[in-house]
Amino acid sequence: MKISYDSEMDVLYIRLLDGVHECRTVRLNEEIALNMGAGEQLVGIEILDAKTVLGEGKLPPLVLENVPLASTPT
Repeated sequence: MKISYDSEMDVLYIRLLDGVHECRTVRLNEEIALNMGAGEQLVGIEILDAKTVLGEGKLPPLVLENVPLASTPT
């Protein structure tokens, strides 16, 4: 998973799957869109006007539960 933020455009993108995927976009509302790949797999989540949607400086904590972390290559 990769989370990126473009401060110039105020867009947050959460990429759930690596690689190149042909996607269709499903809009949940004006600010939030889901990118759906083959087999209805969720590839990514785009949040427009991220500071407004998430609250500037008020990002919720990231908590991973029962998620095995890949070892870092040496």
